[in-house]
Amino acid sequence: MNMMGKIKWIVLIVIIGLGACKAKKPVVAPVVIAPVVTPVNNDKALNLKLLKAKDISFNTLAIKAKANLDFAGNKNGVTMNIRMERDKQIWVSITAIIGIEVARAVITPDSIKVRNNMQSTYLKKPFNYAHRYTSKNVNFRMLQAIFAGNTIPDFTTELSEISQQNGAWAINGEEGTLAFKVLFNEIMKVSENNLNDLKSGQALKVAYGSYQQVNDGLFPTSLTINSMAGTKRVNLQMDYTKVDRNIPLDFPFSVPKNYELVN
Repeated sequence: MNMMGKIKWIVLIVIIGLGACKAKKPVVAPVVIAPVVTPVNNDKALNLKLLKAKDISFNTLAIKAKANLDFAGNKNGVTMNIRMERDKQIWVSITAIIGIEVARAVITPDSIKVRNNMQSTYLKKPFNYAHRYTSKNVNFRMLQAIFAGNTIPDFTTELSEISQQNGAWAINGEEGTLAFKVLFNEIMKVSENNLNDLKSGQALKVAYGSYQQVNDGLFPTSLTINSMAGTKRVNLQMDYTKVDRNIPLDFPFSVPKNYELVN
């Protein structure tokens, strides 16, 4: 597969927000592991509240990451800059090793825009365009939570089952055709999101390594994205090299006149 084909997959994975992860060299020293918190009187609502309380709050986030994409054994390294304005937009810039920006994307709760700088083309679609590649239950809030290492809102409801396994928390359940299982580590942060679309047969896993202190919140140091659909297997390893929280951000996205709109 050529470089542009792989860039397409990087952008699609970013839109979909799927993954699995190894712990790599952290941006700062990992936090000290805290004791496991026991359930509160077996009260599901209170226990869910405890887990969600560990989510990092933000108005804006700026993330820089070194990323490696493995598509069926073909690998490429890129730099990814991700900017988020909470509940409003996610901006992604993908730069090749030689320092050239090859793609840029802006994702909102309603739309997806992708600019391919290498082929002078751009894509403009409603958000549900992503559902061609993943479960219809994937939404903007899910993608936002995955990048931040937060709990996914649709999974942390009283319809889900909550338990402790081997001293760690676990949540499992179904959301539409999507079966999910979420595992937490000793500091009550998400360590894995396991997703399986029962209708399409897609198997997806989102996992995190160690966490770091960013101001007064906890943020992951790395994220790897793996997806499997039939014979297609895509792995994206992201190591966060810089994280800034609640700083002024721009989200520039314009399309040169000579770029062609593609479907």
